[in-house]
Amino acid sequence: MLAIGLRVLAIVIVLYAAAVLLAWRFQDRLAFPGPSGPLPPPSSVGLSDGEMVTAYTSDSVALRGWYLPPLPRPDSGKAPGLIWFHGNMETIGGIGRILRDFRPPGMGVLALDYRGYGESDGRPSERGVYRDALAAWEFLAAHPDIDSTRIAVYGRSIGAAVALYLATERDVRAVALESPFTSGKDMAKEHYALVPTSFLTLRLNNLRRAEQLSVPLIVFHGMDDWIAPVEMGRLVADAGRAEQFVLLHGAGHNDTYDVDTDLYRDKMHDFLRRHLIDGQQ
Repeated sequence: MLAIGLRVLAIVIVLYAAAVLLAWRFQDRLAFPGPSGPLPPPSSVGLSDGEMVTAYTSDSVALRGWYLPPLPRPDSGKAPGLIWFHGNMETIGGIGRILRDFRPPGMGVLALDYRGYGESDGRPSERGVYRDALAAWEFLAAHPDIDSTRIAVYGRSIGAAVALYLATERDVRAVALESPFTSGKDMAKEHYALVPTSFLTLRLNNLRRAEQLSVPLIVFHGMDDWIAPVEMGRLVADAGRAEQFVLLHGAGHNDTYDVDTDLYRDKMHDFLRRHLIDGQQ
């Protein structure tokens, strides 16, 4: 019986070691599953003025997405801009309706799929999506419609990490986050408790980057979020000295746009208008 017990224990140890090795080897894939899919034109959701665009990263990866011009256009001069970083398991094609419904008035909006997502080239990784963020910035800042001194970033879930990275690397005017987590290691502890975090090379340290912010911040979070618990969002908001921490009652992680839609949209639009438009024209 002892021999059998030792054999079983040995098998368990081997299986655990294999699981840890696989988690280490494929951590980028776990963090960035990179769903592919067709990129429909903006007109497919009624955005007849939208454009299909391609931006290129510093390592020559083609990122594809949409550009929505400011509506209405300013009477004179250039308009502010917003870069939209979507969540995991999302693509521009999948969130087209949300971009239409949450499109802030008077601002140009750029939404690109990360490398390996949608119709964008490449394979996603933490370093890679940060390069994608810089490419998005360069594209929008150079656009003839846009005042490069008045660009804000919006990031949802994994996109919050991308938005915060960009906000600490470029002179963004304001930051809006939805369902942010504190860090990649904290998420691993939350969902993969048996995997030692010392094996992880992913950082995605939203807490540290939020502490570095010197611009206005607003954070939205679903009260019933079991993927990135609401306590994480509150910690990020506190670290970034957020103007507002908006709780979406009855919302989890993936239905935030559909719960308290008017509250969410109106607070986001008001935040962006105050920091990008009021007093600028």
